[in-house]
Amino acid sequence: MDVVGGGSGEEEEVEVGSGGDQQQQEQPPMEIGWPTDVRHVAHVTFDRFHGFQGLPVELQPEVAGNAPSASKTVFGVSTESMQCSYDARGNSVPTILLLMQRRLYDQAGLRAEGIFRIAADDAQEQSVREQLNSGVLPEAGVDVHCLAGLIKAWFRELPGGMLDSLPAAEVTRCQSPEDCARLCDRLPAAKAALLDWAVHLMADVAREEKSNKMSSRNVAMVFAPNMTQAMDPLTALKHAVHVMNFLTMLIDRALNHGATSTSTSVASHAPPPNQH
Repeated sequence: MDVVGGGSGEEEEVEVGSGGDQQQQEQPPMEIGWPTDVRHVAHVTFDRFHGFQGLPVELQPEVAGNAPSASKTVFGVSTESMQCSYDARGNSVPTILLLMQRRLYDQAGLRAEGIFRIAADDAQEQSVREQLNSGVLPEAGVDVHCLAGLIKAWFRELPGGMLDSLPAAEVTRCQSPEDCARLCDRLPAAKAALLDWAVHLMADVAREEKSNKMSSRNVAMVFAPNMTQAMDPLTALKHAVHVMNFLTMLIDRALNHGATSTSTSVASHAPPPNQH
């Protein structure tokens, strides 16, 4: 460091310089090689509603398949905007339906006489609906008929109707469970999974017919008006009869296959609503 003083001694200018004997050492350039043995295994995409799409099977258990809910309510919204979980049959179903189903089963609702037929108290149903819409799962002890009524209401308010994408004439022409199953294959994937879950729920109810007095036809009868949204009341009534027959055959098919539904299980990656 060199110091140069002014003549008056009042001001000093300080110059700082690097020593001549200190040479900056040059670092050798880093070489990054190109990837080797690259193979295009799969094209994977991700979006907020569907999660990962195209994920290889061997990686699927490692990654949650469904994105968090993008909706503030659970009634009157499409499945694409709701948080979903997988049931034991591999169907992607809105988590809130699985949670209501689990509560219904835990409280022996399947054995309750007239389940899905008897209406619940209006005030309680409205209260529970508001809690569910705010992300709260009510405490145990909610009337099982209230839970059943809200499950039906969820289908009734589903945008586009559960079965309205199927031509009414073809629903009418179904004469066997196999005809119905083939027609179900034409549903969009999300609704096909939802219908499979619903049919097995109805089959579980029908299995307890001795206790609940709800045969497969009775269960289909109370669900049918909630699976379509035809505008004209007379048309809706006529179509509901055909939908009832359609559902009855699907329920009987599920019963004949003999597998007890375990669709109450909720995927571990889907957190339940807050419980109060």
